[in-house]
Amino acid sequence: MSFFKRIFSSEKKETLDKGLEKSKSSFFSKLTKAVAGKNKVDDEVLDNLEEVLVSSDVGVDTTLKIIDRIEARVAKDKYLGTEELNKILREEIAGLLSETNSGEETEYTIPANKKPYVLMVVGVNGVGKTTTIGKLAHQFNKQGLKVVLGAADTFRAAAIDQLQVWADRVNVPLIKQSMGSDPASVAFDTLQSGVTQDADVIIIDTAGRLHNKVNLMKELTKVKKVMQKVIGDAPHDVLLVLDGSTGQNAFEQAKQFTAATEVTTLAVTKLDGTAKGGVVIGISDQFQIPVKYIGVGEGIEDLQVFNKYEFVDSFFKS
Repeated sequence: MSFFKRIFSSEKKETLDKGLEKSKSSFFSKLTKAVAGKNKVDDEVLDNLEEVLVSSDVGVDTTLKIIDRIEARVAKDKYLGTEELNKILREEIAGLLSETNSGEETEYTIPANKKPYVLMVVGVNGVGKTTTIGKLAHQFNKQGLKVVLGAADTFRAAAIDQLQVWADRVNVPLIKQSMGSDPASVAFDTLQSGVTQDADVIIIDTAGRLHNKVNLMKELTKVKKVMQKVIGDAPHDVLLVLDGSTGQNAFEQAKQFTAATEVTTLAVTKLDGTAKGGVVIGISDQFQIPVKYIGVGEGIEDLQVFNKYEFVDSFFKS
């Protein structure tokens, strides 16, 4: 398909290739075994492929969708060689990601008609939430946009301190209160400050505890309502940060958070340290929420705008 011939930014693509190396190597070693001794895609190859996709953390439901699509192509083309399987998989997975509008962008962008653009970030502690906020602030700041951060995760002093470190590092203001303060109050102050400072982007961190979904739901709902007293349609996006290295556990977190609040976009982090890159495909498909960002390294530039063509090209690069 012609879209795989697009010219990617070489530096970004190199980082992505490197970040997905473990996932790709693991996937291809399994795929090679699945088609060993076969020259035609038959039922046995499809059964083996199903096992490969599930064990690569694509998820059962998404795997079945992919297998169904490949079966349909086998039925139509009558004879498909196993050497074509790689190409077909690329095409079908890119097609699947297209259905959630995942990976349409190549650069960091914000809606032109939203100023300030308010982004609320959710996710459990330890998934890379604070780091993601810091790296986003850096990217927007680099574009010459005025960014204001809000430390509304007041449940842990460490969360406020970590965000302050990032705010200092990327040279953006942070609005905070003491630990134990009302998160909604911090969000309110942040939006007011952002409006006063004529900010382009406001990013609000929120508490990452899931032990009581009802409390989480109430808290996030309250934060949203209080924000809307300052900016009527805030937040413009709710970004759920998930740790890609946890594989199936990331699915569970996505389930909990999508039940607690309306999530509009996803960031999947820590893909460089794991062979579970397939989780990006499964989560996007199962929750019908677009993946906006992926973390493929620890460097400040290693949070990338997710582009499905680049991702699939790197994942299936032989």
